[in-house]
Formats: sequence, structure tokens, C-alpha cells
Amino acid sequence: MSQQTATTPVVSSAPPLLSPDAFRNPYRDPLWDGPTDPILVPDHRTGEWVLFYTQRRATAPGLTGVEWVHGTAIGVARSSDGGLTWAYQGTVDGLVPPETELPATLWAPDVVRIGDQWIMYLTVLGGVRTDWTGTASIVQFASRDLLTWQYLGAIDLDSPRVIDAAVARCGDGRYRLWYKDEARGSNTCSAVSDTPGDPSSWVLEGLTIPGRPHEGPKVFRLGGAFWMIVDEWRGQGIYRSEDGAGGWVRQDHSGGLILKAPESVDGRPVVGRHADVVPLPQREDGSDRALLVYFTHPHWGGEDIGTMAPDPKTHLSHIRAAVLEVQDGSLVCSEP
Repeated sequence: MSQQTATTPVVSSAPPLLSPDAFRNPYRDPLWDGPTDPILVPDHRTGEWVLFYTQRRATAPGLTGVEWVHGTAIGVARSSDGGLTWAYQGTVDGLVPPETELPATLWAPDVVRIGDQWIMYLTVLGGVRTDWTGTASIVQFASRDLLTWQYLGAIDLDSPRVIDAAVARCGDGRYRLWYKDEARGSNTCSAVSDTPGDPSSWVLEGLTIPGRPHEGPKVFRLGGAFWMIVDEWRGQGIYRSEDGAGGWVRQDHSGGLILKAPESVDGRPVVGRHADVVPLPQREDGSDRALLVYFTHPHWGGEDIGTMAPDPKTHLSHIRAAVLEVQDGSLVCSEP
């Protein structure tokens, strides 16, 4: 792992407690100042929380078009105080599949504990482009220590442009992979597997969330139901399912959106983008809650990256969080 110094493992029988105040001070990537697509997991070996993210090259000089969101590595930071403070660890080595055009572009990891190992589902594009062209695929890696990763293979999703993997076990006992298919309306599709560590085991199910284009699906359980959030570039759209296997219904409350304006710039709302959801300790009354970890562009309030002003500040991003809970059957969050 580039720039990372491995810590001495400490055996822990329980994951470290995550603070509801995690990311109270937003996380900024010290290299390029453009962290996006956060994913947060507990390291039982060290008692730390580990943050993986797409390391956009927001401050790199001499780039044109959307080059700054290509040629990206996966950044890593660690926290030993429940997410209140973060120490940058560099970037993850070994995530470029064989025969990938270099320099590779790595986007939006999802890291899931399955059995006795971690599986990373990662978007990979070959090369660096000034526009949104090129083939994008989702591949898998395995790790037992969150430090070194073994390539397992690519997932065949019958599309030339799939990004933003999210994997969870559903109420029917099967694992599902949700992802954005940019060749099918930029909507969320799904695949299913009983052996999710095997890239060849995934079977396509088809369209899951139709309609308005979106990205960054995330599925989780909270308050006795399964929930999916998707980044609509105007906030996070919310869907509910009884078992996560299907039957997704959009939430009515507040137009079906959360994180519509956790920040503002020049009087315009800045929305919360591509997010992860991590369980928090229950409240004293036994009610469930979770931490919604997301990124924003604090100096830009638009929806389409292609409309960004030439001011380099608009490329900057940081990672923040809000507390999620279910109230009267609706998913709500405390926006900072």
C-alpha cells in the first residue's frame, strides 16, 4: 500500500464503536483534496475504522475536461477514536487488474465482510479521458487484513459501462449486487449470487430502480426494513423493501429525498452525494440508528460536473456524515 505503514495487529472480539459525531470535522484528502465515494469498515485486528474512497485529482495542474476524475487511485485513512479524527494512509496497491490500459482509473469501492475475508467490489476503467467515454467494469478482490488484496476477476454484467457496486445479503439469504448501468439509462440494476466471493457466480436480475437517472446505490437494514439510497445529484433518493430482494417502493416523506442541502455555497444548496451507511450503537431506548457517510463539493452547488465553472475550487470535495434513523416509518437524517 503506497505510503502506508502497517500497524501491529491487535486481536479484538468486537468491532470498534463508531461515534455519531464521526466526520464532525470533514475529511479532506491531503494529496489532491478530492475524496469521494466513501466506504467505511471496522478493522477487528487493530480496533480502528478504515475509510476507503476514490481519490479524485482535484488540485492536479494542467488537466482538461474531466481528466481530474480519471487516473484515480483508492485512498485510505484510519481512525482510532470512532471516526472523530483520521490519519491518511496513502493509496491501495494491487487494485489494477491484468491487461488494464494504464494509467488505470479506479472508482467507488464497496468493501463487504463475507465469511472470514473482505471482498472489494471496484469499478475499473482503462486509461485517462477528458470525457465520459470508455469501458467500465466491476471487478472483485479479496483480503484478510484490509491491507493486501488478491484479484479474483471481473463480473459479467452484460454491459460496457457499469459502475458503483453495492453488495448486501438480503432477507431471502442471497447476496445481491446493485450497480449503475450507464448503458441502460443510468439506472440501478441488480445481480444475485449464493457465493458472492466468486465473480463468475453472479446472475443478472435486471432493472431495479427505473426512472430519473442516478448513481451510487447503497442497501442496508434499519428499523426492521431494508432501505436503498441512490444519488440523484439533488439529494439521496430513498426506497424501501421488506426483504431487499425486490419490491422497492419510493418513500413519500419529503419528496423521497434526504441530504438535499447539508451545505450551501453563495446561497445555493450543496447536496450530499454518493454515500455509505454504517450501523451505530443503539440509542438508550433500543431504537436503531446509522451513520450516513457522504461527500460534497463545498464550493459548487451544481448537478452536472460538465457545467462546473473553471474555478479550480469547484473540484474540491470533502467527506461528512449525518445520523440516520426511522421515524414513523420514514427514513430521516440529521443534516449538519
